[in-house]
Amino acid sequence: MKAYKFTAFEPTGELILEETWEYENDEEAKQKGEAVIGEKGFANKTHRLVNSSGKLVLFHV
Repeated sequence: MKAYKFTAFEPTGELILEETWEYENDEEAKQKGEAVIGEKGFANKTHRLVNSSGKLVLFHV
């Protein structure tokens, strides 16, 4: 499993949430990450999910 960092922000730039999630690879992170983001209610907030080397996997403004 690989670590992925999720962060969500208010329009002002204020950090709402920062968590580390674990997935097997970037494709799984993208698919399952989108589902978790929706469940947590951050789908319409600015958010990003990056892998441990800093590659952007998901981004929404």
